[in-house]
Formats: sequence, C-alpha cells, structure tokens
Amino acid sequence: MVNCEGRADKRSGDRRRLVRRALTSVGPGDGDGGGGGEEQDQASRLWHVTLSVSGRPAPLSEVRRGLEQLAHDHPFLLTSRYADDHAEIRYWEEARDLHDAAAVALRLWGEHRSSAQLPPWEIVGLEVIDRATYHQRVAEGYGPPPAHPVGVHPY
Repeated sequence: MVNCEGRADKRSGDRRRLVRRALTSVGPGDGDGGGGGEEQDQASRLWHVTLSVSGRPAPLSEVRRGLEQLAHDHPFLLTSRYADDHAEIRYWEEARDLHDAAAVALRLWGEHRSSAQLPPWEIVGLEVIDRATYHQRVAEGYGPPPAHPVGVHPY
C-alpha cells in the first residue's frame, strides 16, 4: 500500500516498487486527464460569490469591525450585510473555473477568522455564478437584492 506521500506503508507488507503520482486538472472535454496545453493556460474569468455565514450571536460592533477588517484584507469584497448571528458577503473572484472560485470562497472565512477577529461562525451557504449569469439575473429583475453602496452594512 502507498500512502499519500508516495511511500510504502509498512503495515501492508507489500514490497512493490513505489510510484509517485501527481494530481492534474482535467479541463472541459479532456477526459484523458492529460491536460491539453491550451486548456491548462485557460484565461481567468470573473465569478460573483455570495458567502453566507451563521452562528451564535456576537456583539454587533465586533461583527462590523471584523467584516470591515475582512474587506480591508480582501480588497475585492463588494458588500457585506450582517446581524448579530449571521452575515452575507458578496464579492467578485477571478478564477480559472467555478471549482477554483468556490474553493477560494470556502476558505475565505476560516483563513481570515483570526486576522480579522471574525466570529466563530460556520459557512451555511455559497453561491458562485459567472459574470454573464449575474448580469442576466440583474437585467431580468431576479438579481440579488439591491446592494447597499460598497462596504459593510447592517441588515
């Protein structure tokens, strides 16, 4: 048996030759896993992200201060709305594909929890849509609720 670091697991008693494997991305329409050069160099796109977090109530002043610090740390943050037990953060993310944009979004709260002194809330919702879909929704009147000016605002 080979562990995640490519070394043989002594418990298996298997003395087969070690094989090191690298993870590769599979591009759209690239079922062989080889990754064509053009698809590997695919240009980044803009994704509109809405991240919802929730948890035990915290003082509003601390929630606001934490979200303002997050906005300073993450300069593409568009707007945040908050209450004492939940918040919604909207921003544009530049990424190669939806998977990359979602991965960054899912790490955002946890990675900034200490530095921005954010409440210990959990992520309870995530929406990631491409730019065209965002603008189509807005044009059809189904877009997100009217945004406050850029910044951090109470609900």
